[in-house]
Amino acid sequence: MKKKIITALMAATMVLSLAGCGSNAGNAATAADTTADTAAAADSDVSYIKEKGTLIVGITDFAPMDYKDDNGEWIGFDADMAKKVAESLGVKAEFVEIDWDNKILELDNKSIDVVWNGMTLTNEVKSAMECTNAYLNNAQVVVVPAADAANYQKLEDLAGLSFAVESGSAGEAAAAENNFDYTSLTSQADAVMEVEAGTSGACIIDLLMAGAMVGEGTSYADLTHTVELTTEEYGIGCRKGSDLAAYINGQLGAYYEDGSMQDIAKTYGVQDALVTQ
Repeated sequence: MKKKIITALMAATMVLSLAGCGSNAGNAATAADTTADTAAAADSDVSYIKEKGTLIVGITDFAPMDYKDDNGEWIGFDADMAKKVAESLGVKAEFVEIDWDNKILELDNKSIDVVWNGMTLTNEVKSAMECTNAYLNNAQVVVVPAADAANYQKLEDLAGLSFAVESGSAGEAAAAENNFDYTSLTSQADAVMEVEAGTSGACIIDLLMAGAMVGEGTSYADLTHTVELTTEEYGIGCRKGSDLAAYINGQLGAYYEDGSMQDIAKTYGVQDALVTQ
């Protein structure tokens, strides 16, 4: 009889012990899952931006992409699209002018969250940033005084000209590739002003900017663009490995599908350059 009682007690103890082990294992698994989720959230730029309440957008003054209206507010195709994405995240878009040469450093230091400023998708950019899909087509073009335009219709006509370009831009790369004599400046707008002032014979800027800034009905009516040096695509840059790029891709696809992207493009005259999303 005693043996039976002892055997029963031992069996009960083993059951309780196993139940305890199962409970501990379950708790350990839950804790591991929680830790993994926390780590994933810490690595997520989307979560980081939502938590701080702002999407900090690195830009330069670059019409029709990013520029200020009469009230000092940032507008433009890129600015308006960035505001829509920020709204979808439940945060505000904050625009910060950056030195274009330092855009990668600004991203990595978290001084900004995204570079959204008509950025050409070069190999250097794509290797250093997590980039979105292309959303606009563009080209690098030569801007000269309209009175001299007939003299500069082909690439070979450009030899001997002095050029102004934006430092770190696709225009600077085109000037270097063609062995042009050039001066690097802070912005494309400064490059245009050099030609207007006569201190440079020509400048190289984005076609979309040229369409907005030079020619009849613009601030530089006596300038025009002639030779197209390169063709390219614009993309948006995030930190390397960031989940923000995929999120923006999804939003751009939705805005293209519902037509709101096309509406904003028409506002700034870039609708013909849109890339299908």
